[in-house]
Amino acid sequence: MMPSMSKSNRPIRALAAVLFFCAVGTCAATSAWAEGAVSDLRKPSGIPIGMGAYRGEWPIFDAIVRQYNASRERFRINSHCQSACTIFLSIRNVCITPSAQLLFHAGGDPRTGIKHEWSTQHMLAAYKPALRRYVVQNHYMDTFDFHTISGSEMISRFGYPACP
Repeated sequence: MMPSMSKSNRPIRALAAVLFFCAVGTCAATSAWAEGAVSDLRKPSGIPIGMGAYRGEWPIFDAIVRQYNASRERFRINSHCQSACTIFLSIRNVCITPSAQLLFHAGGDPRTGIKHEWSTQHMLAAYKPALRRYVVQNHYMDTFDFHTISGSEMISRFGYPACP
């Protein structure tokens, strides 16, 4: 049997319960509508994340994919996104704005001309099958030359969701 609550504590407890449920509801609403975007992210060096990865920077990109897949937050590709940035296409709740520009090329170091099969395969693994086939068949991943696909084409041709 629970002890009876004094009349003076009832309003305080009721207020605490209301505040608790409002806080929980706010957190739930915030996480359901929170999102990230390529245009908002920078590497520790200050360079925009959309410019791709250089030596040793792959863990930054992989951590972003893991973070957004774990949180289930929406991630917007809404600007320039080249090279390693395209692995964000593997984020479960990714969306693309029609004005975005995605640039594809072989993995490696364009400055030295050394291709890295691992990074090329890592990027390819992030793409939907139709996009993967397209970039392979058109040799986008064979050289360091940039090949641009617009956000609107990513949406209409390759089935990526448009950002609301």
